[in-house]
Amino acid sequence: MFAGFAGLLYWLWSNTASNLAARGIRVGFDYLDRQANFPISESVLPYDPSDTFGWAYLVGVANTAAISFTSIVAATLLGLLIALVRLSRNPLASTIAAVFVGGVRNMPLIVQLLFWYALATTLLPAPRLAFNPLPGVYLSLRGLYLPSLSLGEHGNVFLLLAASVIVGLAILRRQLSATLRDPLGWSAVVVIVIAALALIKPAVSVPELKGFNFVGGLRLSPEFAALMLGLVLYTSVFISEVIRGGIEAVSRGQWEAGRALGLSERHTMFRIIIPQALRIIIPPMTSQYLSTVKNTTLALAVGYPELGLVVGTVINQTGQAIESISILLAVFLTISIGVSMFMNWYNARVALVTR
Repeated sequence: MFAGFAGLLYWLWSNTASNLAARGIRVGFDYLDRQANFPISESVLPYDPSDTFGWAYLVGVANTAAISFTSIVAATLLGLLIALVRLSRNPLASTIAAVFVGGVRNMPLIVQLLFWYALATTLLPAPRLAFNPLPGVYLSLRGLYLPSLSLGEHGNVFLLLAASVIVGLAILRRQLSATLRDPLGWSAVVVIVIAALALIKPAVSVPELKGFNFVGGLRLSPEFAALMLGLVLYTSVFISEVIRGGIEAVSRGQWEAGRALGLSERHTMFRIIIPQALRIIIPPMTSQYLSTVKNTTLALAVGYPELGLVVGTVINQTGQAIESISILLAVFLTISIGVSMFMNWYNARVALVTR
C-alpha cells in the first residue's frame, strides 16, 4: 500500500514537472539560494532583504513556531483558570465564565483577529500620547513597548549553552537533585552564573520617545498583539471545556478522600483531582494544540509574517508555487507530528498502568 502511494506521488510530481517544462516554467529548489529582495516586518531570527529565499523560509518557520508555542502555553494557563472559575461555587463567577466561553467559541477566529487588529490600530493613541501604565511601558497604535534585556555579542552563544545545560539536567534528573542538595554544587552553579554574566555584560534597554516614535526596548507590534489575543482567547475556551470535562469525570469520592485527609480544596484539586484528570484531558488536548498550530496560518489576515505569509510572498516573487506549497505542507506536517509525539509520550507517562 505504501509503495502504491509513493508511486502515485511520483507520478503526480513527474507529470506536473513535464507539463510545466513544456510551458517553459522551471521546477526545482535551486531558487532557495537566490536573494529574496523583500522585507519581513518582524522576525525571531535576524533577517535582511539581501538574505536568500531559503533563509526567508527559516525566518517564517521560526515566527510560526514562536507564535504557536507562546499561544499554546498562554491558552493552556488561561483555559485552566476559566475551567476552575466555571467549576467554582460562586454562581456569578461561574455564569460569567460560561457566557464568555459560549460567546468566544461560537465566533469565527478570523473575525476575532480582525476585531483585535482594528482596536489596536484605530482606538489606541499616537506615540506622543501613548498610555504609560508602568515605568518603561508604553502602549500606542505603533505597538506595545517594554524594557528589554540585551545580552551583548556573546548572548546567543550563552543562550544556546544554557538551553543545552537545562536539557541535559532535565534528562539527568537524579544528578540534578543530588547537585542541588550538595553545597559544593550550589557554589559551582553560582560561580558559573556570575562568570556568564561577566562575559555577556547584560544591559537593560528602556524605550524612549524620539521624534514620532519610540526607540529602544522590546516592541510588540499591533499585528503580533492581535494575533496573540485572538489565538489565546479562542483556544483557551476550548481548552477550558476539555479541562472542565476531565475534572468532572473524576469520582466525587476523591474529593471526599481529600477532605477526610484534612486537605484544603486547593490542595485536593492540584494534588489529587488534576493528576487523575490528566488521563482524560491529554488526548483531546492534543487535538486542540494541533488546531492552534494550524490556526497560525490565519495570521496573514492581520499581516503578521508567519510562514504562510512568507510563502505567499515568495510565490509572487518567483512563481515557484509547487515547491513553496510543498515546503509549507512539509513544515506543518513536521510540527504537527512533533506535537503529537510529545503529547503521546506525556500521555503514556501519566496513564494508569494495570497489570
